[in-house]
Amino acid sequence: MTPRQQDILGAIVELYAKTAEPVGSMALCEQFETSSATIRAEMAALEAGGYIMQPHISAGRVPTDKGYRAYVNALDEPTHDGRHEQALAHQIRTSGEHERTIKNAVESLAHVTSNLGLATIGANLYLTGMAGLFQHPEFNGGRQAYEVARLLDSLEEWLAEAAPNAPISVYIGRENPIGRASGATLIISRFQSPFSSRSYIGVLGPTRQNYGPVIGLVQYTGKLLEEALN
Repeated sequence: MTPRQQDILGAIVELYAKTAEPVGSMALCEQFETSSATIRAEMAALEAGGYIMQPHISAGRVPTDKGYRAYVNALDEPTHDGRHEQALAHQIRTSGEHERTIKNAVESLAHVTSNLGLATIGANLYLTGMAGLFQHPEFNGGRQAYEVARLLDSLEEWLAEAAPNAPISVYIGRENPIGRASGATLIISRFQSPFSSRSYIGVLGPTRQNYGPVIGLVQYTGKLLEEALN
């Protein structure tokens, strides 16, 4: 992939995350200050490489799981969202007892990311934001909603078995070991707690995700919880 193709892929990922509509070449012309024909040629190359696809005839293009993975791998660092980080810090640092601190962290993370918030600490699983998750058009009934439910049913056991060690782990679409056809992304941060050596907090949402800010918020929440609980 050339640097310009990488930039065009990034623009498609970000615009599709915002609009939930396939992205056409005309939408990118002004941003890249080039002709529609040039953009179409670059998009054709990205499609041939499996990074984007055309969901319907005469439609624009949307990222594939491979495209999202290339985009996430190219992120230099998570994006910092000062306003939402401040809100998260206030909710977590003023919670008082540990149980309320964990619940506030999950609820606040779900709210600021518009995803399902989750945490697993020892044998306890915390989930909130289910209604928000199923408001995304990707999960509006059908097979994908069923696959998301399968993933959530087995999430705690899978995390205990897999025990991801990275400070932040991102499982995109078919990278998920369960619910592979869900079209969902799981973003998980591992952190230290006095209750379990395997404590995680994160979000579950559609692959159509604003990855930079969401990854940053998940990682920041993990750090806040680590400070608050230890």
